[in-house]
Amino acid sequence: MTQVIARTKVNGKHFEILVDADVALAMKKSGRGDVSSILAVDAVFTDSKKGFHASANDLEISFKTSDINEIAKQIIMKGEIQIPQEYREKMRGEKFKQVVDFLVRNSTNSQSGNPYTPERIERALDEIGVNITNKPIELQMKEIVSNLSKVIPLKIKSKRLKVTIPAQYTGQAYSLLNPYKESEEWLGNGDLKAILNVPVGFQMEFYDKLNAITHGSGISEEMKEDE
Repeated sequence: MTQVIARTKVNGKHFEILVDADVALAMKKSGRGDVSSILAVDAVFTDSKKGFHASANDLEISFKTSDINEIAKQIIMKGEIQIPQEYREKMRGEKFKQVVDFLVRNSTNSQSGNPYTPERIERALDEIGVNITNKPIELQMKEIVSNLSKVIPLKIKSKRLKVTIPAQYTGQAYSLLNPYKESEEWLGNGDLKAILNVPVGFQMEFYDKLNAITHGSGISEEMKEDE
């Protein structure tokens, strides 16, 4: 367990909690998780290093609850999780492996049609001096593939999808669609219709996120080759 600080400021007041880095980051990404397993200490601080606790009154006013798990969830979701440098480096290494694994499973040589080995992908990533951040790899892959294509002939296996998002969910869904968007059309009733090109390796995760945002009311269908 790597213990780190998650913090936020509400109405000018500073609040901190001590959390498990891995579990807290997973919750911030997905919005789901057991808060009780995230907290290293069942307390909210104004300064955790000095051991200064937040008052019950300030917590009630700022978070509209006295439930520490609900307060902790708000801090994690709306605030900042402080990650030590050595942990960031570890995460970057893990992200690099995820990128290599994704490309090995989902790309081919666009000239020969043959798959690439992990070693060749790693060499190509080193050649372009890839900068892989801690953002989800699906948000970085478009730029990575664009740069990789300058040094190796690369084709990503993907599916073209047609999706329609009900008006009330377009704000939340837009950032999900944007990395894959080929075109968009705003309908008269406020719905959003878009054509997407989604890598096969991200397709199931994409559907899961889309259904979570739209509560199953988004419409999606795979397009035919000639569409």
